[in-house]
Amino acid sequence: MDKTAFDRIAALLEAQRFAVLCTSTDGWPYAGLVAFYAEPDLKTICFATPRNTRKTANLCADGRVALLVDDRSNSEQDCQQGMAVTVLGHAEILPDDRRQRYTPAYLEKHPNLKPFLESSETVMVRIAVQQYRLVEQFQSTTDLRP
Repeated sequence: MDKTAFDRIAALLEAQRFAVLCTSTDGWPYAGLVAFYAEPDLKTICFATPRNTRKTANLCADGRVALLVDDRSNSEQDCQQGMAVTVLGHAEILPDDRRQRYTPAYLEKHPNLKPFLESSETVMVRIAVQQYRLVEQFQSTTDLRP
């Protein structure tokens, strides 16, 4: 494993609060914003979402997902200084007894989402990460499997 890439990916996931989640429905890609938490070993990423949404339905139909996390500032320097990581993995909606394992860490990163997370209409989704693709300086790529 590339320790330097691992450290850069871990730092990016720690610093950023939101990711673009990509699912699919009827053969079409679907993207939505999620507030996420990544385990320090980078093997698991979790997010919460309302139970009755398109993304939840998509996850139930096909658990393969991609996440995009980046540190762009929307400036010209992003091409040379920006970093982005695409995460590929399999998602599952966690039953209540398993979601409690991730709740404290998720709320540490997103304390303002406590009422949302405690709602009976909210589910916790766990992504088992298969691969990371780190892109730096607009075109330098590194693949990492946790």
